[in-house]
Amino acid sequence: MPLALLALAIGAFGIGTTEFVIMGLLPEVAGDYGVSIPTAGFLVTGYALGVMFGAPLMTVLGTKVPRKRMLMLLMGLFIVGNLLSALAPAFSVMLIGRVVASLAHGAFFGIGSVVAADLVAPHKKAGAIATMFTGLTVANVVGVPLGTLVGQSVGWRVTFAAVAALGVVGLAGVAKLVPDMPRAEGVRLRHELAAFKNVQVLLAMAMTVLGFGGVFAAITYIAPMMTHVTGFAEGSVTWLLVLFGLGMVGGNLVGGRFADRALMPMLYVSLGALAVVLALFTLTAHNKIASAVTIVLIGALGFATVPPLQKRVLDHAHGAPTLASAVNIGAFNLGNALSAWLGGVVIAAGFGYTAPNWVGAVLAATALVLAFLSAALERRDGAPGAVAAGSVPAEEQAVAVHH
Repeated sequence: MPLALLALAIGAFGIGTTEFVIMGLLPEVAGDYGVSIPTAGFLVTGYALGVMFGAPLMTVLGTKVPRKRMLMLLMGLFIVGNLLSALAPAFSVMLIGRVVASLAHGAFFGIGSVVAADLVAPHKKAGAIATMFTGLTVANVVGVPLGTLVGQSVGWRVTFAAVAALGVVGLAGVAKLVPDMPRAEGVRLRHELAAFKNVQVLLAMAMTVLGFGGVFAAITYIAPMMTHVTGFAEGSVTWLLVLFGLGMVGGNLVGGRFADRALMPMLYVSLGALAVVLALFTLTAHNKIASAVTIVLIGALGFATVPPLQKRVLDHAHGAPTLASAVNIGAFNLGNALSAWLGGVVIAAGFGYTAPNWVGAVLAATALVLAFLSAALERRDGAPGAVAAGSVPAEEQAVAVHH
C-alpha cells in the first residue's frame, strides 16, 4: 500500500475525532461559556448541518479542481475551523468554527475514496479504501476517548488545538505523498441531480436520516446522562466512548459483510433491534453495567445500518451515484442534527437526561417502517432496483464506501 494512504488516513482520523469528541466535552464547554447543555448541543447540530450542506457543495466544486489540490483545500478548511473552535472567545464563534470544519467532512471522504482507489492496482482498490477509512474507525476508538480525557484534564481548547495540529500533519502528508491527479472530466450536474427523482433513493436517504439519527439522539447527551443518571464519574465518559467506538467497528464490519448477501433483511434486523435497545436505554441507564452494555449495542446496531444504506443509495442511483453518495453522507449528519436538537428539546422541557433515548427509539422505528415501505414498493414494481456491482465504475463505487 502506498504511503499516500497514510496521509488520507490521518486526515480521516482528525475528521472523525473532531466530529465525535464534542459529545464527551459538552459539560465542560457549556460550563465555560455559561450556556445550558441543550444549547451546547447546537455544536453537534451545527457541525452536522455543515456536513449536510457542505458534502454536495464541496463535491460539486471539487469537479473543477484537481483532486490533490481539492484535498489540500479541504484540510485547510478543517484546520481553520478547529483553530477557531480552540480560540473562540464566545459560544457563537465556536459554533462558527464547528461549521467551518464540517465543510471539509463529506467531500474529503468522497474525493479521498476515489484517490485511494486510483493509487493502487484494480485488485487492491477495496483494501486501499478500507485503509483510508481505518483512520475514521480508529478515531472513534482512540482519538475521541483520548480527546475527551485531554479536554477534561487540561481543557477542551487543548483538544481542538491538538485536532488542528493533526490536520496540519494530514495536509503536509497530502502535499508530500499524494501524487498529482487530473480533475474529473465529463461530469454533468443534471445527470447527477436526476438520481433524486428516484423514490427509492429518497426513501433510502430518509432511512439514513432517521436510523442514524436514533443513535445520535442518545449519544449526543451521553456525558450528562452517564454522570447525572447512571452515577459514573466524569472521567468514566472516556472509556464509555471507547466501548461505543468498539461497537461501531464491530457493527460496521457485520453490516458490510451482510449488505451484499441480504441487504433488506440486514436493515430490518439492525433498525428493529436499534429501536428496542434505545427504548430499553431509558431503563438500563440507571445501572452501570447495563448501561455500558447498551452503549456497545447502540454503536454496533447503528453502524450496522451504514453499509446497507450506502449500498442501497448506490444501487438505485447507479446512473450517476457520485452526488447521491455525497448527499447521503449529508443525510447521516442531518439525522445527527435533527436528533441532537430533538434531544435538547426534551431535556429542556424537563423530561430528564434519559428522554433523548425515547426520541432515538421513535426515529429508528420510523426508519424501520420506511424500510418495509421501500421493499413493498420494490415488489410492486417487480424489479430489484439494484444493478450488478460490476456495472458501476469502480471510482464511483469508491465514493459510497462509507459515510
